[in-house]
Amino acid sequence: MGSQEVSTVDWQGKHVTVAGLGVSGIPAARALHERGALVTVVNDGDDDRARAQAAELEALGITVRLGDGATLPPSTELVVTAPGWQPDKLLFLAAAEAGVPVWGDVELAWRLRGDNGRKAAPWLAVTGTNGKTTTVRMLASILEAAGLRTAAVGNIGVSLLDAVLGEREYDVLAVELSSYQLHWAPSLRAHSAAVLNLAPDHLDWHGSMEAYAADKGRVYEGNTVACVYNAADPATEDLVREADVEEGCRAIGFTLGAPGPSQLGVVDGILVDRAFVANRQKQAQELAEVGDVNPPAPHNIANALAAAALARAFGVEPAAVRDGLRAFRPDAHRIEHVADIGEVAYVDDSKATNTHATEASLAAYDSIVWIAGGLAKGATFDELVTGAAKRLRGVVLMGADRALIREALTRHAPEVPVVDLDRTDTGAMSEAVARAAELARPGDTVLLAPACASMDMFTNYNKRGEAFADVVRARADESA
Repeated sequence: MGSQEVSTVDWQGKHVTVAGLGVSGIPAARALHERGALVTVVNDGDDDRARAQAAELEALGITVRLGDGATLPPSTELVVTAPGWQPDKLLFLAAAEAGVPVWGDVELAWRLRGDNGRKAAPWLAVTGTNGKTTTVRMLASILEAAGLRTAAVGNIGVSLLDAVLGEREYDVLAVELSSYQLHWAPSLRAHSAAVLNLAPDHLDWHGSMEAYAADKGRVYEGNTVACVYNAADPATEDLVREADVEEGCRAIGFTLGAPGPSQLGVVDGILVDRAFVANRQKQAQELAEVGDVNPPAPHNIANALAAAALARAFGVEPAAVRDGLRAFRPDAHRIEHVADIGEVAYVDDSKATNTHATEASLAAYDSIVWIAGGLAKGATFDELVTGAAKRLRGVVLMGADRALIREALTRHAPEVPVVDLDRTDTGAMSEAVARAAELARPGDTVLLAPACASMDMFTNYNKRGEAFADVVRARADESA
């Protein structure tokens, strides 16, 4: 199916099982029911919240089965699943045995776009291990600066179903896609797409790095105009080579160095385009200054180049790239400067929940007191510590798996002082900041970049970042 074609399905009387309540399952069930499908929702949980959600759906005439997400209801012709449900669940094994297709919420949104009678907006899609949300929001800011009707949607928290079926009409959508979502989206065909980077993540879900990379690579399938890859990450270019794209679709690289033909890159502090110009061999188009990127950390400049490449693939003029990047403000807890205290900067990058993201964060500063630790999710830290050792003034460790980081520091950075906080209560953050302040010297950066998940101590990475920022601001007020 070409990227601009719209699939039509006769939903009337079709037996559809929706797997999972929540941000994707409920909109899917409603949308299918409104189109005449006979919908049954299955859900593993059976708590008060699930019962309240079930009651709302049952009032519409939708069947809901709580506490049983493993059994395939009789007569099921299609399963629509929440993206986080693992492929080896009994429900999906039963569907495969019965020859029943399984779609994710992204696949359903792709199939339903244009169903409201309006022209289907093309998708500019972004995936990768890290940087997806920032890049998609940068892209949306650039598209808005170009005067286009757009929205940042998908794994970013705004339902794609709501975007494609809502009352607002869009010219183009900036779409963040996770590996989970791509796994369940067999017919998705974007206008253009980018894979920002690849590093081991969610391997328990995918089963192997090869399977994880293959699901990421699905974003390139059927691309019409551009497959954007990271020149510093050859695995992303390999995925482009393997993709089956529309005739005329181009491979577009981005690099933090000087770009070659068909690339975007950086020359003397200027973001330049040698891909979407008349003469790629000799011509370069200035897009923006490095200082227009907020913050101008190396990994964030790479995000900006990827966003610019997708926007340029859609025909956006250079001035809109510059204006969109200038207007962009990053989300909280993403390499966010909190305060300066005694000539020491305090930076919150609680969103750095894996080693790949933390590596990028550590590379942004010259002298660091690093606050790290939490749930390692099977990660190892030797490579991360080896690369960052020369930048570390000191390290403060907390959380359940801090010993893994401490052991890597002992092996690869034995001269770096380490404070090991033997506590996992939320009050540990106050002590962590205090001990980091003792280690820091003027010109240093105290950086919360945990390289671990937060759930051993905090509800999520947002709460962890808020705890850090609250402690830092209180100390700033005291020193004022």
